[in-house]
Amino acid sequence: MVRRQRRAVPLLLGAAAGPVRPAHRFLLGKLARWRALVWALGPPLVLYAFHNWDLPAVACSVAAFYCVLRKDRPLVAAALLGLGFAFKFYPAIFVLPLAFHVLRRRGSLDAVRVVLVSAVVAVLVNLPFVLVGPQGWAASLTFQVIRPVDITANSIWFWWFRPLSDPANTVFQSVVGVLSPVLILASFAVALAVGWRRRCDLAPHGTRGNSTDFPLLQVSGAMLCGFLLLYKVDSPQYTLWLLPFLVLLPVHWGWVAGYFAVDVVLYLGVFRWYYAIENRLPDDIYNNVAAQAVVAGVWGRAALLASLFVVFLKTERTSVAVT
Repeated sequence: MVRRQRRAVPLLLGAAAGPVRPAHRFLLGKLARWRALVWALGPPLVLYAFHNWDLPAVACSVAAFYCVLRKDRPLVAAALLGLGFAFKFYPAIFVLPLAFHVLRRRGSLDAVRVVLVSAVVAVLVNLPFVLVGPQGWAASLTFQVIRPVDITANSIWFWWFRPLSDPANTVFQSVVGVLSPVLILASFAVALAVGWRRRCDLAPHGTRGNSTDFPLLQVSGAMLCGFLLLYKVDSPQYTLWLLPFLVLLPVHWGWVAGYFAVDVVLYLGVFRWYYAIENRLPDDIYNNVAAQAVVAGVWGRAALLASLFVVFLKTERTSVAVT
């Protein structure tokens, strides 16, 4: 039975991810035209397409941006973000930037509606699973809360604070469990404040047009960078979350190439290192190239995420086509 369940997981992932891959390409192509090739031809799609449930969540986020930026339907976008929350937590990050965007264009009442619609959809999608199997529904959330910072985390919290970050150090684990979300929320506040100030200083409330809109994509991308940098776990497939912003924001190609290169180094290093550990081969950082690649990948991604946080917020325009 266990073997059958394990075999079923890749099939379920393939069934879920298969139909949404063309959706990503179509929507990103409609939004950014030829720049969507960054998504379609980039290494992350090859490496992570069938890892976990990331592609359906990314599809919901991209569809939400499409609805609000091309169709001017923010409530539909809010519903899509609520649906994305059923697959992964991260689409919920974009609800506040969307609300700020709507607040700037339509006023406070519509901004509140955005938050409510997103929350209601998230609750309605999750409710059947909560009623049928509350323990199973809560299992993934509980796992993330109690998950220690260890070699599987691939985060700055583990590598920066060695040897304090040993999983057996319960004091350190408790501190990180509080400090990480606090810093993430602080990064969100900074991104929202910078985005609001940059646009609100340009024109009085109620003025419509690209020059005075809240920078939805820029702030959303920056908030995601803050989350990926400061969360206690940074799985390799999280690159799929960031990839649409490298398409929709016209950042220099050097940033794209650099992130892809570091991501490949981390991917190859992580799984080769786990192989060495599992087979009791030399796995210390001084004698194992894979372990060295993991360290280089973790710190390379951290440096790029911190830099992109600033780059995204400083980007004046987007790659979104006018028509």
